[in-house]
Amino acid sequence: MNFVYLDNNATTRPDDSVVAAMGAVSHEAWGNPSSVHRFGQEARRRVDLARASVCRLVGCRDRDLVVTSGGTESANLAIRGSLAAQPDRRTVVTTRIEHSAVRELAESLGRDGIDVRWVDPDGQGRVHVGQLEEILDACAESIAVVSVIWVNNETGVVQPIEAIGDLCRSRGVRFHTDATQRVGRQPVDMASLPVDMLSFAAHKFHGPKGVGGLALAPRVRLRAQIIGGPQERDRRGGTENAAGIVGMGVAADRAVEWIATDGAAKQAALRDRFERAVVERCDGAVVMGEGAERSWTTANIAFPRLEAEAVLLLLSERGVCASAGAACSSGSLDPSPVILAMGIPDDVAHGAVRFSLSRETTSAEIDEAIEIVAEVEHRLRASFAGS
Repeated sequence: MNFVYLDNNATTRPDDSVVAAMGAVSHEAWGNPSSVHRFGQEARRRVDLARASVCRLVGCRDRDLVVTSGGTESANLAIRGSLAAQPDRRTVVTTRIEHSAVRELAESLGRDGIDVRWVDPDGQGRVHVGQLEEILDACAESIAVVSVIWVNNETGVVQPIEAIGDLCRSRGVRFHTDATQRVGRQPVDMASLPVDMLSFAAHKFHGPKGVGGLALAPRVRLRAQIIGGPQERDRRGGTENAAGIVGMGVAADRAVEWIATDGAAKQAALRDRFERAVVERCDGAVVMGEGAERSWTTANIAFPRLEAEAVLLLLSERGVCASAGAACSSGSLDPSPVILAMGIPDDVAHGAVRFSLSRETTSAEIDEAIEIVAEVEHRLRASFAGS
């Protein structure tokens, strides 16, 4: 069955050049990059070239890049590593709209005795910067790290990380941003940002799964959380995933090329057309975060009084791949914590469905998705009315 893939915030299709480069490493340069013999050093050469490509993508120096297994590990290293490196600072500040890699980590740290301060969003999913400023004024000297997501993975809402970073720097507080939904899709330049740590994952920009990075500002010190070797300048032990790193490097090169074009504006127009058509044709449909600045990648549309799970199942039957910012728990589909934190009513939050584009999404796919989404919504409404 042909399908329309609109779940690119979950993962993107690996670029053909990425797959080819990874295959070449696996067949031709599978030595250990830490070995001193020529075969190992060929693997090291390819890894180093790939690292340089990734650094160009995010705007950092090679010495300031820690390669990890992905965004979740990178966020954990940023927060846990900052706490360990600053033992006199026992407070973490974050928001209610973080990806679970940060939100659930913060909840876990709170159970372990760390003082966690939460910053609330408004109804559009924008962080209350004034509330963050109040927290910084009250306890800056005890804060190990502030962590705020750059582009929300569920709504696409963009946070003002420059303003947040300036606040943190003016008070001597370390700032981490989860840039997993930003890197490879829109410009990123660590050198010009007031950001101390920036985490990302390759599979969000047509690279492989299982590899990502944490970019650091100069002089930021972390304590390693994976112990067992001198790799990554003693910040992350373990034999390098050479094929994955090379694949990430190729994906970074392709992303740099694409970002330099007008591709983002074209994809934003596709997203906007999709949203307008769905809202016009579906009873009561509402776009989450519509009044805020959002990434071109994301359209989170809620269908009031419908269940996202039912919408997704029928969409899947018709070949449309989408997702809900929700998790199955005890046999029921719970509304997304991010959507609920925005103050969205339960009957709306339960029907929130995320459609996410990539640079490969076509106009024809959007047209097809519009028709199928409208058909599914009408079918469910009719079923609900007849029950």
